[in-house]
Parts: sequence; C-alpha cells; structure tokens
Amino acid sequence: MARDLTPLFEPRGVVVTGVSSHPGKFGFVTLHNLLSCGYQGEVFAVGRPDPEGGAPIILNCPVLASVDALPEGAAELLVVCTPVSANEQIIRTAAERGVRAVFVAAGGYSEASEEGAAAETRLVALANELDLVLAGPNGQGITSPPVGLCAQIVAPFPPRGRIGVASQSGNFVSAFQNYAAQTGIGISRSVSAGNAAATSIADYLEWFADDPETDVGLCYVEGLTDGRDFFERVRAITPRMPVVVVKGGATTGGQRAAASHTGSLASDDRVFDGMARQAGMVRATTIEAAFEAAATLATQPLPGGSGVVVLTTAGGWGVVTADAITTHRDLTLTTLPDDLLTAVDAMLPPRWSRNNPVDLAGGETRETIPELLDMVAGHPGVDSVVQLGLGIQGNTAALTRSGPFHPDHGLERIVDFHERQERRYAEAAADASTTHGKPVLVASELAVTQPDNPMVAAVRGTDRLCYPSADRAVAALGHLVRYASWRRARA
Repeated sequence: MARDLTPLFEPRGVVVTGVSSHPGKFGFVTLHNLLSCGYQGEVFAVGRPDPEGGAPIILNCPVLASVDALPEGAAELLVVCTPVSANEQIIRTAAERGVRAVFVAAGGYSEASEEGAAAETRLVALANELDLVLAGPNGQGITSPPVGLCAQIVAPFPPRGRIGVASQSGNFVSAFQNYAAQTGIGISRSVSAGNAAATSIADYLEWFADDPETDVGLCYVEGLTDGRDFFERVRAITPRMPVVVVKGGATTGGQRAAASHTGSLASDDRVFDGMARQAGMVRATTIEAAFEAAATLATQPLPGGSGVVVLTTAGGWGVVTADAITTHRDLTLTTLPDDLLTAVDAMLPPRWSRNNPVDLAGGETRETIPELLDMVAGHPGVDSVVQLGLGIQGNTAALTRSGPFHPDHGLERIVDFHERQERRYAEAAADASTTHGKPVLVASELAVTQPDNPMVAAVRGTDRLCYPSADRAVAALGHLVRYASWRRARA
C-alpha cells in the first residue's frame, strides 16, 4: 500500500524554520516562495527573536521565536532550514503541535561525514517514532502547483501540468521545472528527495500513481539501497502510470560523484538497464530527453503500433527524419497503403513525393495541411504522424511585420493570413490526434529559435510539445511506442 504523502504535497498550513531577514538565506527564500506562488493555507515563520524584544516581521509575516509558539493543528508541513544540531528537537516539538510531514532542506547529513550519517539515522528513527513523513535531508524542496505550494529554496515555480517529478538531485528538479516553463508542459508535483533517508523515490512514484493530478512519473536516481525492492515496486506502477527515469552514476567517475553528492552508492549500470526494461520504465540518457519523453507520455495518446508517417513541406526535413525512424529499433517508416496514396495524390500536384515521407513540395493550399493531417491520422494503416515544416509562414510574417513597408502595400492582410494559417495548422495537428487517438508530433527548430512564432505558440496553446528537432521528436516517439508495446504485452 502506498504511503500517504498528502501532508507533504497538500498540507493544511506550512511552517518554516531558520527564517531570517537575509534574502539570501534558505529560510527567507522558502518563506518568500510560499507567500508568492498562490498557496492559500496559513504560513508560519520561525526564527531568532528580535534582540530588542520586539516581534520581528519578515515579508509581512510575524516571526515566531520557536516552534512551541505554533498554534496547535495549524500546520501539517514543517520545512527545516536550521542546522543539524537543532533539528531533532524542532521536529519533536512540531509533531506535538500537529505537524505530519517534514522536509529537511539542511545538509550536513550522510552526504557529509560519519557524524552526519549518525545524525541522519537518528532523524529517521525520530520520524518513525512520531509517525511523520520525512523528506530529505539535503534537498531543495517541494512544489505542488495544484495547491500553489512552492516550499523550496530555489526557483522556478513551474506551471501546472500532469508530470510528477521525484529526483535525488535538486538541480535536476529545477531543470525539469525550467523545461516546463519553456514548453508549457507543466508539473503536478515535484520533490527534491535529497538523501532519501526515509522516503524513497519509489515511495513518491507510488503516491504519484494514485494521485488524480498526475499522469506520468519522472525521476532521477543515483543509487538504490535496495534495487530489488525498487524494481518490484516500480513494476507494479508502470502498467497504470508510465515512469521515465534518468540514471546518474552510469560510469566509475559518475559513481564517485554520486557518493559525494547524496551519499548514494550507485548500482551497476547494466543491471539497472535490464531492470528498467523488465519493469517497463522509460529510460532516457539525458535530462532533455527525459523531460521530452515525459511530456510526450503526458500529452499524446499511446500508439497501436510502430508505423510512422512523416508529413513535410520540404524534402530535406523528410529525408533526415526518415533516416532517424529507419535506424530506430522501435519505429517503422510506414509504406503508404494504396488507398491512402491515391487519396493524397488527389490533393497534391504531380511533383509530390508519392512516398513516405509525404513531401508536399510546396503544393499545399489553405486547406491541404489540416485535411492531410486528418486523413493520414485517420487511416487504420498509420500508427503515428510526425509533422514537419510548420512555422515557415509565421517566420515570413515576422520579417514582413518588422520591415519598413508594413502595414501598407497589402502587407497587413498577408501577414494576418500567414499567422492565422500557422495557428490553424497547430490546432489541426492536435485535433487529428484527439479525434483518431493517435500521436501527432509537430517538430521545428522554431521551438527554441523563435518561441514566439505563432505556430509554436499555438502548439503550446493546445497543451502539446513542439519538439525542437525531428530527431528529438523521433526519440520521444520511440519511448512512447516502446512503452505502449510493453503495456500491450502485459494486458
């Protein structure tokens, strides 16, 4: 049975220790973030008393002299930003006042020394004694966008979405949050597990799997104290929630770094890779690939097979995408069925490619791309679609709009037309995917080079990811296909 982590992610009131007026200190930053991101529960600050005897106020929040002054039952979550030596007594007192979950941001535990490891052992024993959820120590914090909770010592606060993040590296939590902000593919919950002394990555994933706000688990792990336990628990999760994993410590150098980072002993990479495949985990090699895999799983339907059709407005993009699909072990470049080829032939001029990729060769009209997307995605012989070459009209509109002749000479009208068409194309891709229950991925370098392009903005507006390149779209689609195949095999 999954541990109840509700007090961690949806607490009734939060208290922060170690709050001072210094804006660079962890306590101040955590208090600021809690007060700034929409959390509606009560927030309490605990810090040193004013030397002149008054009650200090920081960020318009009265600062309590100790946790003893916390109103009973007012807060369920304690965020600890105080030194190791003070924390055990603080936690005991907080539990007496009704706290049910503790996040320890402080470092100096098992990642630091033998003395720190002993303190961590005592911390875990105390949490068990008091029946507390203990997250950390040595972590950056928690976010829970559905309730506006930003209890972390860093930025950013991500947009709300369907991806639950649990990571043994706080910096990678921030990286995933940054990608969420850039792409608009949001996060439901995130936690920097730190040393994961009492609450493991598997604990978080199990809770995410039952969380109505979360569709995909995304995690970074360096080491596992019990690899068999992790394997068995994740294998029970993946039939109902996909889990994307990045593994640190895949090399000898990385394993040494992991030991000094979170006190973890990294497992053999070949063993982990085999375990991940058997458990149905989606393993990505980079943080970027992991986020894009999770974003794809969160926003695209699962395909029924491996066949892919590529639609492109220019030949070069189609060629390199065909190469990427052909060399991918889980994807197939679909041979166009005769009836589909005939139907496409009736829509395009004779110079089109008459093959997959479907190269429009500049023969599209106002309606061609939306009609093709619907026709191809709706064909029973097609499992997935990759759409390339959108955004060109939007780029032309941007250059025209910035030139000295706009809006005269009829330019305002053509600019409006180009931008309107780009929005239509993006919406047509999402509509085709939703209507036919198949993945339709849009890829363009404009996702990063011109993020305000109307096509890119419109893709984001449909709650889909605009992939920065065809290669990255193909890689993400490969993860989607592999996971779908694994689930079908176990249905």
